[in-house]
Amino acid sequence: MLSRKRAIVLGMASTLFLIACVLALPEIRLRFPLIQNQGESSEEQEVYRVTRVVDGDTVELGDGRKVRYIGINTPETVDPRRQVECFGKEASAFNASLVEGKMVRLERDVSGTDKYGRLLRFVYLEDGTFVNEVLVREGYAYASAYAPDLTRKFFFAEAEKDARKNQRGLWSPDTCDGRKESVH
Repeated sequence: MLSRKRAIVLGMASTLFLIACVLALPEIRLRFPLIQNQGESSEEQEVYRVTRVVDGDTVELGDGRKVRYIGINTPETVDPRRQVECFGKEASAFNASLVEGKMVRLERDVSGTDKYGRLLRFVYLEDGTFVNEVLVREGYAYASAYAPDLTRKFFFAEAEKDARKNQRGLWSPDTCDGRKESVH
């Protein structure tokens, strides 16, 4: 049996450990984005099948809803008002290789939908791969934050900085060299 003094010390140590764990939660949440935020709707806790890739930053779910990735922008390929932009087809193909036919988990920031009725979401594969980040870090997308959805603005800016530094995708001198001009 533990002495009373030893039991008190052990209890205090346990309490301090629990407090440290609670205080560390925001840091853990940044490292492991799959941890759910309190108050998220059941939508963010479910997974959906991607049935079609519209372009590099937009997909369609099995229920017909379209999802626009938050915080990023890929070169245009389907906008009827514009020509296909440099590296647009490659961005669409890479997005398809990541998500088409796969189950994804959606995470909302602030906005629910955009002016076109598309869901605005961060997108994760079942294995935890953060799709929005991969597209930027591998050079298939630009970091592009629009208020009020700014939660990961600096995170994506760092991913783009890494892609630029390593001349990946859009930033390669053999492709677009960072320019958004259209392909002729």
